Amino acid sequence: MTMTRSDPQTAARPGLAETFARRPELVSLCLLVVICVAVAVINPAFLSPGSLIDMGRASVVTGLFALGVFAILAAGGIDVSFTAIAALTMYALTLFVLNVAPGLPMAVILLIAVAGGTVLGAINGWLVHTLRVATLIVTIGTQYLFRGILLAFIGTVWLMELPPQMTAFGKASLLDFTTANGATVTLPWYFLIFPAAAVLTWLIFNRTLMGRAIFATGGNPEVAARLGYDQRTVHLFVFAFAGGLAGLAGIVHVCANRMANPFDLVGTEIGVIAAVVLGGARITGGTGSVFGTVTGVLLITVVNNVLVLVGIPSTWQRVVVGAFILLAAAFFVTRRRKLQSQIRKQAI
Repeated sequence: MTMTRSDPQTAARPGLAETFARRPELVSLCLLVVICVAVAVINPAFLSPGSLIDMGRASVVTGLFALGVFAILAAGGIDVSFTAIAALTMYALTLFVLNVAPGLPMAVILLIAVAGGTVLGAINGWLVHTLRVATLIVTIGTQYLFRGILLAFIGTVWLMELPPQMTAFGKASLLDFTTANGATVTLPWYFLIFPAAAVLTWLIFNRTLMGRAIFATGGNPEVAARLGYDQRTVHLFVFAFAGGLAGLAGIVHVCANRMANPFDLVGTEIGVIAAVVLGGARITGGTGSVFGTVTGVLLITVVNNVLVLVGIPSTWQRVVVGAFILLAAAFFVTRRRKLQSQIRKQAI
C-alpha cells in the first residue's frame, strides 16, 4: 500500500475563507469590484469619465478624514471631533485670508490649515492622555467645544465669495474630458492630495518606529509600555496627525465647493468611521491598513453614487447605507470569530 504524505507547506497554506478572515479588506475590495461590474453592466454610464471623476472628487475629503481616523483606531482610540476641527479651521482661515491677508499664497493657506488642525488634534491627544478618559468621551466633548467656539465667537454667516487664490485652487484642472454630449468634465488638482496623504500614511505605519508603536499600543497598551513605547507620544501623534488631515480636508472642502459654511460636515462622522472599519480596522485597535482604508472609502463612495444613479431618494440613502454597513460588519465579525475558533482548535 502506498502512503502519501502531505507537504507541510501545503497544509499550512491558508484557504480562501481563512485569507478573507485574516484580511477583511479583501472582502471589501471584492465587493467593490462586484458592485462596479454589476452596475456597469446595467448602466454603462456608471463607468463614464464624468461619473468616475465625480466619485474621485467625492472621495478626497472623506479619504483625508478616514486616514486620520485609521491612525487613531490603530492606536486603540476613536475620534468623532475631526469634522468640528475641519469646520473651525476652514471657516476661521477663510475669514482670516479675506479680511487680514488677501494676498496669502495658496501653499501657505494649506500649510496653515494643516498646522491649525494639528494643534486642535494635539489638544485631543493631550486630554486623552492626561485625563485617562475614553477617547470617545473626550472627542465628543471637544467636538461640541470646537463647534461652539466657531459658532459663538467666529461666525455663522455663509461665505459665498472666497479669496481668488482659493477659488482658483478649487478650479485648477489636472485632466479634462469631453463627454458624448459635448460637456467638459474636469478632474481637479486637489484630487492628488488624497493619494499623496495615503502614501505618507503608509510610510509612517510601515517604515517608521512610530508606526510600530501605534499598532503595539492599539493591540495591548500594557505590553507596549513594557516594550518602551511612550504612550503619551503615541496619543499626541495620532490625534495631531488626524487633526492635521482634518484641517487639510476642511480647506479642500471649501475650495471645492467655492463657499465656506460653518454648519458643513455635520453628521459625516459615522460614514467616515464606517469606511475605515469596512477597510479592516477594528474598533478595539491594533489592526488595519492604509490599503484597506482607501478601499473602504472607495466602497462607501461608490455605494452612495450608485444610490443616486438609481434614483433612490436622499431620505432613504442613509437607511440603505446603514443597512449595508451593518451587514458588512456582521460578516467581518462572524469570519473573525470562526478564525479564532479554528486557531484555538489547532492549539489544542
